[in-house]
Amino acid sequence: MIRVVTGSGLHDVFHSTGFAVGRNVALFLVAVFWLGFAYWVYRDARRRLDDAWLIATATLVGLVPFVGPLVYLLFRPPETLADVRAREIEVRALKAHLRKPEPQCPVCRSAIQASYLVCPVCTTQLKEPCAHCSAPLEPLWQACPYCAVPVGAKVETIATDLDVALTAEAAAIPQKRSKRAGSQRAAAS
Repeated sequence: MIRVVTGSGLHDVFHSTGFAVGRNVALFLVAVFWLGFAYWVYRDARRRLDDAWLIATATLVGLVPFVGPLVYLLFRPPETLADVRAREIEVRALKAHLRKPEPQCPVCRSAIQASYLVCPVCTTQLKEPCAHCSAPLEPLWQACPYCAVPVGAKVETIATDLDVALTAEAAAIPQKRSKRAGSQRAAAS
């Protein structure tokens, strides 16, 4: 037996419950994405713009379905406000570094380095060397920061002659041996 299905075909599909549910879910998702894009435009505009009118205008542009966020992307500022502030702070720090004068000799005004003891051009004494380690010392320092010796302390340099030191050591060794040998004999008896 042949069964004949009657109906209008596509009309039944478009008016079915499944199609109506699918259509409603699709429209709901489109609305969610549309509102999501508008909210993203609003948040991004708040991060990049500091004028309330511009933020409101950008949000209204973002509310235009699917084309608005693309237009906003074309015209939004390239940097966030935090990036702008960080760049300004960095530029200020660089300018302050450039304004620092390089050290100069007080007599001839030639450029010097902080570690110089004398000016290489006019030989003016710039700093005193440490008596112990010869590091350059600032005039107000009370002790050398490199070797901890007080400034102005007299450090005696021991000028030893190697021959004299070895002769004295060699003369002291037999005396030590003879003392040990005498104490060992006394202990043995």
